[in-house]
Formats: sequence, C-alpha cells, structure tokens
Amino acid sequence: MTTMLTSRLRRTGPAASKVREPLGDRLVLIVVRLMLLVVLAIVLLPLVYIVASSLSSPAAVNAGRVRFWPVEFSLEAYRTILNNAEILQGYYNSLIYAAAGTVISVTLTVAIAYPLSRKSFYGRNVLMTLLIFTMLFSGGLIPTYMVVQDVGLLDTRWALLIPNAIGVWQVIIARTFFANSIPDELYEAAMLDGASGMRTLRSVVLPLSKPLLAVLALMYTVYQWNTYFDALVYLKDPDLFPLQIVLRNILILNTPRTGAVDLAQQMHQIQLANVLRYALIVVSSLPVLMMYPFIARHFTKGAMVGAVKG
Repeated sequence: MTTMLTSRLRRTGPAASKVREPLGDRLVLIVVRLMLLVVLAIVLLPLVYIVASSLSSPAAVNAGRVRFWPVEFSLEAYRTILNNAEILQGYYNSLIYAAAGTVISVTLTVAIAYPLSRKSFYGRNVLMTLLIFTMLFSGGLIPTYMVVQDVGLLDTRWALLIPNAIGVWQVIIARTFFANSIPDELYEAAMLDGASGMRTLRSVVLPLSKPLLAVLALMYTVYQWNTYFDALVYLKDPDLFPLQIVLRNILILNTPRTGAVDLAQQMHQIQLANVLRYALIVVSSLPVLMMYPFIARHFTKGAMVGAVKG
C-alpha cells in the first residue's frame, strides 16, 4: 500500500503538473532573449572598451591596439586625475550639488505633489494646470538669468540648486502615486487618531512611498550630477565649477603644454590626453553607478509609479 501511494505521489508531483509551453510561445521567448542579448551587447561593449582603454598605456590606445581588454596595463591616467586639483575640486562640487540638490528637490516635489493629490484641496486642478503650462512654455534664458541675478544667486552654489529645484514631470509622477497608491482609508484612520496633515504625511504616507522616493532621488541625482549648461551660464568662479565643466575644459579645450622640453614629451602629452578622456568618463560615472544598487529594489517597484490604480 505504501509503495502504491509513493508511486502516485511521484506521478502527481510538481514535475507531473508542469504544463509544457506551446512551441510558438517558446520560439517567441527565444527571439526575445536573443534581442535582449543583442541590446545588452550594444550597451555593454562600449563601456567595456572605455574601461579597457582607461587602463591601457597611452601608446597602445593611440595605436588602436585596445579592444575589450587592457593592453600594457597602466594607471597613469588615473594618477594624473588624482594629482589634478581642478578635477578633485570639480568632483567635490558635483558631490555637493548632487546631494544637496537631491534633498531640496525631493522635499519640494513631495511638498507640492502631496496637497495636489488630495481631493479636499481647493483649487488643485487650477494649480496643476499652471504647473503643466510652465512645462510647455518658459520665460526663456535671458529673463531667467535676470531673475537669478536680481535675487543674488549669480556665481553662487544656490544658482545650481534653486532655479531648477522642481521638475514638473516629477511632480506629476508623485501626485499620481499619492492619489492612486495610498488608500483613502489610511487618511481617514489617521484623521480619526487626531493626526494633522504633516503628521499623516510623515508617519503614514512617506513610509509607504519608498519606491516613489527612490525614483525621484535617482532622477534628481542624475540631473544634478550631469548639470552643465546652468553652470556654464551662472558660474564664473572656477572654484564652484562642477565636474562636467572641468571635463569640458580638459576634453574640448585641452592643448599640449607649450613648455614641453622636446617633441617626444609633447607627443606623450597628446597621447596621455586621449587616455584621460576614457579615464575621466569612468571617474565621472562612478557615483551614479555606485548609487543605483542601493535603490534598485525600490526603483524596480517605482518604475511603474501610478501606472496601475491600487
């Protein structure tokens, strides 16, 4: 009897209950996976080439002998970067702009999106229409520059933190999340417990909005880290330049030193400048690449923020 029951359990186990996919579905999955591998190769191979070139000798890079593995391994480009005071100062400035700008932008975005998501907030549709209008039409560069100058932000760190602190698209995402993903019953329960609007936001809404906060933080951090044009317009002090401006001065305006001793030294400087391009790309991309793994699990959930009404 025991043998018969064991045999029956084996036949009705997980392996027996597995449904075999139709041939057409399997072919579709194979094609999709092949397409994803092609896309991965298109994205990954240039990155591998950049890293390999940054770790190769200047002579090997200029001779075109680098493919996807370092040739004549060398850290000369990275040593040059670490010994360059302008690059280190730009790196420091960009870290300040990214950290402070993200905190300010996320705080202001949540502060404006949360009231707009509440049906009891009078005039929310009018305010939302005005916000969307600013998304489509702006005053232009010259009026914006005059405003920044008149309020005393010109040539200060605040010029990169305040004028573009709020993104209308981010406000729309946050408003949609608050309206569709936070149940009304939670608001009612908080009101019955005597919680104020700020206490409800702090103790109820924000703990449930980690995916949204992760998405907003990543968007604003990438924007602040890559900021270029605003710094070019509003900043004159080299000590305030972000890393992107420093990279521009090195990569675009770079010329070999006129005080070189001989032709060989000049050629080495030109070759080193080409390797520096790759090393600077790696160095400037590291903070964002290091940040993403810590918020990846929240970002995966928040990628479809507001797409499904819950």
